[in-house]
This record gives sequence, structure tokens and C-alpha cells, in this order.
Amino acid sequence: MKLASARIIAGDIKEMVAFYEMVTQQEAQWLAPVFAEIVLPGATLAIGAVDTVQLWQPGSAEPGSNRTVFLEFQVDDIDTEYDRLKDRVPLVHELKTMPWGNKTFQFRDLEGNAVSLFMPETETAKQRLAGR
Repeated sequence: MKLASARIIAGDIKEMVAFYEMVTQQEAQWLAPVFAEIVLPGATLAIGAVDTVQLWQPGSAEPGSNRTVFLEFQVDDIDTEYDRLKDRVPLVHELKTMPWGNKTFQFRDLEGNAVSLFMPETETAKQRLAGR
């Protein structure tokens, strides 16, 4: 099994896609006016307009209501990314090293979803993530 993507349902898909293009520095691929993907090494971030929810099951997703999932992006230089984004995103926490060895910061996207950028800092974390 392979995780193909993580999908966010957005109240304003154009704003949300622009936000993640800014964060990832990657251009989205618009597959339909109500659906876009940002393809990154290792995973795809899919963004669907609220209109797409009815294609699955009406009422099964609601923009801005998720408080349990974190999107995590591994980066090469966490300090550079923090400097680039700290004044452009609503920070949850500033740079810190987590007990499992990742240096990270966290912010929220336009729907309130938690987003973390990180890089392995300790040797154990570097070894654990080397093959991913």
C-alpha cells in the first residue's frame, strides 16, 4: 500500500491553492476547476473545493473543522524555511526540537489546519528518515 495523497477541503479553493503554492514553492496542477494537486517528492497534496464533498458523500467533510490532522513537510533547511515563512503564516509555535529528533515549526493554513515543516536534527532522526 502507498499513501497517494492527503486532501484538504477548502471553502475558497483558489486562496488555499495559492497559500500552499507559497508554502511549498511548487505550482499546483489544476485537474478541474474544483480540484488541484501539488505533487511533491513522496506525496501529493490534493485540494478540493467544498463542492467536491457531495461527489463522495454529502456532509462527509467540512472546511475549517479539522483539529486532529497535521500536514508535515520535510525540508532541507528548516532555518531558511522558518525565516521565509514566519511573517507570512499564522505560527502555532516557533522553531524547536522535538523529543524524536526533528527540528520543526508549526503554523495554520487558511482553514485552520495544522502544518509542520521539519528536518531531522539528531543523528538518530537523520538515520530514521534517510530512506524515505
